[in-house]
Amino acid sequence: MTDEHAKRGIDFDKPNAARVYDYLIGGKLNYAIDRMFAEQILQVRPEAKDLALLNRRWLRRAVRFGAEQGIRQFLDIGSGMPTVGHVHEVVQSIDPSSRVVYVDNEPVAVAHSEIVLQDNENAAMVQADAEFPADVLEHPTTEELLDFSRPVMVIMAAFIHFIPDERNPAGLVAAYRDAVVPGSYLALSSGTFEGQGEEVRRAAELYQKSGTDVVARSKEELRALLDGFEILPPGIVFTPEWRPDDPAEVGKHPEQASQLALVARKI
Repeated sequence: MTDEHAKRGIDFDKPNAARVYDYLIGGKLNYAIDRMFAEQILQVRPEAKDLALLNRRWLRRAVRFGAEQGIRQFLDIGSGMPTVGHVHEVVQSIDPSSRVVYVDNEPVAVAHSEIVLQDNENAAMVQADAEFPADVLEHPTTEELLDFSRPVMVIMAAFIHFIPDERNPAGLVAAYRDAVVPGSYLALSSGTFEGQGEEVRRAAELYQKSGTDVVARSKEELRALLDGFEILPPGIVFTPEWRPDDPAEVGKHPEQASQLALVARKI
């Protein structure tokens, strides 16, 4: 590892979930260790690239829905690598004044997001560990861009399954819930074992062996994290089932997406 990589906190000794995801959706912001691990996942789950893209498409539909409800502020927790169709591109195409704060602690994601966003006065990247909400919510960039006296959509796309029960995911969701006013929204997706085959458990085990906690949760377990929220129709469903642009996109086996998704409104 070079001094520059050490300074940025980039670890080449183990794969990083954000960079692996980037590789799976066709990005180039990843390293050999990430690609090697992703190929292991693909051996177990050959459709993993398609599944990652399904989650990404759900995210775009969810934030578009938020914008259509009048939300003009978005806080993307664990945002990962900047890609085509990132949150700010979707919501600013609806209203250019929409404000977006991305949050991640992966140095490569942060560095590239800063480059992508350098000319966008209404979107910015915050380098912080989202498990410490105060570090996010009280960050000068967050305070500058977001007005928490007005509704915000908090986004946790493919994030909460990296928070095991002993690290209190319900408390983490509650901390962000308490920071926003009623009428705000939460968009959340998570890996699940519901309706899944053994290959999904094997993929989760690979993450565990690589040093990344992965906790797949059922619909009821996700619902238990949402105290103070009203889950909006169609409820907690597999990602392709959540308000598809075309019913044909759902397919005959939406459970093969392996991720549940929802949008909820703070009561």
